[in-house]
Amino acid sequence: MPTAPINLHAPYKERIHDALHNKNLKTVLNRTVGRMSASRVAAMGAVDGEQLRRQVRQMKEYVLRNLPDLLEQFEANVEENGGHVHWAQDAADANRILLDLARRHAVQKVVKSKSMVTEEICLNDALEGAGVKVVETDLGEYIIQLAGEPPSHIVAPAAHKRIEDIAAVMQEKLDMPPTLDAEVMCSAARASLRREFLSADMGVSGCNFAIAETGTVCIATNEGNGRMVASLPRVYVAVMGIEKLVPSVEDAFLQLQALSRSSTGQQVTVYLSMTSGPRQPLDVDGPEEFHVVLLDNGRSEMLARGYGEALMCIRCGACLNICPVYREIGGHAYGSTYSGPIGSVISPMLAVEASEPEKLPYASSLCGACRDACPVMIDLPRLLLDLRHYYVQQGAPSWLERQAMQGFLKMMQSRKLYEAGGKMGSLGSNLLASFNGGAITHMPPPFSAWTKTRHFPPLARKSFRELWAERMERRKSISGREPGEG
Repeated sequence: MPTAPINLHAPYKERIHDALHNKNLKTVLNRTVGRMSASRVAAMGAVDGEQLRRQVRQMKEYVLRNLPDLLEQFEANVEENGGHVHWAQDAADANRILLDLARRHAVQKVVKSKSMVTEEICLNDALEGAGVKVVETDLGEYIIQLAGEPPSHIVAPAAHKRIEDIAAVMQEKLDMPPTLDAEVMCSAARASLRREFLSADMGVSGCNFAIAETGTVCIATNEGNGRMVASLPRVYVAVMGIEKLVPSVEDAFLQLQALSRSSTGQQVTVYLSMTSGPRQPLDVDGPEEFHVVLLDNGRSEMLARGYGEALMCIRCGACLNICPVYREIGGHAYGSTYSGPIGSVISPMLAVEASEPEKLPYASSLCGACRDACPVMIDLPRLLLDLRHYYVQQGAPSWLERQAMQGFLKMMQSRKLYEAGGKMGSLGSNLLASFNGGAITHMPPPFSAWTKTRHFPPLARKSFRELWAERMERRKSISGREPGEG
């Protein structure tokens, strides 16, 4: 029986509840992202991973410092190559540009390569609302499109699905015979998609990175679908966030190495498709027209508000794979296009459809694993804390929160109260633990939220000050003099 999808528009707590009570989700996620995370460690360990991270960060910092100039350079080179550049302030602008191109070329069918930025602007809905058929060609995206769901992971869109769920969808939508054979399932998808490629009027993709000095759009894939999207249809449109630039060809291959090793644990992706313009007279393939849509959609505002570091993200998904919160609840529980630690930062900042985005900065344990895994060394815990501070300032805390913080402040200002509180906590927690084999398995609200899923360890029986005093007393009894005396 296929697992019911999480409602992205449901209240935050309801989404979290549904995810935590999904019996299969955690198992599937840990298997999928756990494998990707282990592969990343091995791939980064095969080279000087820390040096690679430093180099990529330096390059991305340069991009942000020189973004206006690099964007103008990129635009000039695309147009010199025979392409067209469009500037979109927001999602509505971008969708209008795509719709105008579709109408101008009488487009009836669009084939798409996997693209988070087109998910961000809800491009599929806009095109389909105008009567244009849209077909996702990445296998994971194709599966969730058949299932009527959004992606749940930046790199692996169907990371939340079991093979049984995928088989059920393909049997229903593609008339595939019942099977759990992955090769048979891939063959069924390939046969269906081949017909779509050959009959499409327009290809649309995102952009992993674009080279300013050559006006080249680059997309990295493992299935070859991106190359077919960019070369078979008459018109090819790449939609890219304005931050996706790299200055030079050398920088492009530096970022490709970091992206491949951090996302799927490969030395390099199987395909790197590079498009600089439309088909030339001596070319054997390629689009008749090449268009690039440069999307802002809140990115300039992120820079202005001091959150530009998040724009260095190369969308590898490493922070999702390592995050203990994402592994528990999956991508759909975030209620936004972007999930995981990076999604918790950028979803409240970008103009994306998100349900209760102000709650997302709290969907983190602040353990710092995301920062350690990030190939660009983005300090995600700091950004999450900054956002929490911002949202606290926007709304007055509840009476209970005010009383709790005032009580905590008074206790921290008084040594007697601090030590008394610690002693009471130690006695009480150890008394509770003594009835349950040394661990606290049940606590009253609000602490019951913790003990529903894990045990609560009792506080130490002796404080550090008590242990230190005992140590000093032992040293005194052995030496016969006070500690520190000559």
